[in-house]
Amino acid sequence: MKKILSAILISAFAFSACGKTEKPQKNSFFAMDTYMSVSVYGGNASEAAEKVSQKVKELDLLWSVTNESSEISAINKNGGEMTEISAETAEILEKALEISRFTNGALDCTIYPVLSEWGFTNGNYKIPESGKISELLAGVGYEKISLSGSYVTVPKGTEIDLGAIGKGQASEIAAEILKENGVTSALLDLGGNIRTIGVKPDGTLWKLGLRSPFAKDSFGILEIGECAVVTSGGYERYFIGDDGKTYCHILDPKTGRPAESGLASVTIVGNDGALCDGLSTAMYVLGAEKAAELWKQRDDFEMILVSDDRKVLVTEGLRENFSLTAEYADMEVEIIER
Repeated sequence: MKKILSAILISAFAFSACGKTEKPQKNSFFAMDTYMSVSVYGGNASEAAEKVSQKVKELDLLWSVTNESSEISAINKNGGEMTEISAETAEILEKALEISRFTNGALDCTIYPVLSEWGFTNGNYKIPESGKISELLAGVGYEKISLSGSYVTVPKGTEIDLGAIGKGQASEIAAEILKENGVTSALLDLGGNIRTIGVKPDGTLWKLGLRSPFAKDSFGILEIGECAVVTSGGYERYFIGDDGKTYCHILDPKTGRPAESGLASVTIVGNDGALCDGLSTAMYVLGAEKAAELWKQRDDFEMILVSDDRKVLVTEGLRENFSLTAEYADMEVEIIER
């Protein structure tokens, strides 16, 4: 695989420019339940950035599980009946299914009813009864999705949610729009899903801070070129139950309970935003050992894993571009090699 350079971010703009600087055209907007921003350089930057925001909002209307007029809602309401969908929805569903097959279901876009029962979809957090989880798990399973061309069917009791892959796929579509409009340098932050185009206008790499899962600061630095980057971690959304235990929003589809894999955060770096988005969740569920095994089977992504005990594991493709910050210089770093 060509060397991929990127990382988990504190902020899409957590870098300092070197040498000659050029002011970007920035466009910020709200979509997919999060704030997004696009920083574009070049002659047609303003128009291109506006086209991106419009397109992402359109995709949100197609894929939102909570929008009753979306294609995903139509699929879920038609339990057992065939639903015709757009090419864009068919493409993202196919990618989700491919990642699910590769990870043996560690990513499963049918986990939505269980996620809702925990309250992670509306903020009404609770610890579900074991019997209720078992009941809902009966409808979970990516194998239940039947996709044929522009038609999809799911059985009654099964619901699809593309939240674990939607922003990543949107970043790929957005990047294509920018390139079609002549943009050769840009940085997109779609709610923490990062997609870069080219390098900075002065020819230098983007310099990004890696957010610590243990505090609101930066544990490492990466210099990156063109790629997609997505991070998942238990610190992103969680609640503390009446039992005093912390419950994170990333559920293990096998158990219907928050994943406890020994990982604090997972960053996936690759050439496809949807793949990075889905794998960041799946690898968090699987844990470091199984994640490393899967990484060795492919050559289209790299990883940065941070364990609960503050160990950093970096796949060899990112070896030369990662360094710890002074505040975290005591962290142990291990390179995962093929």
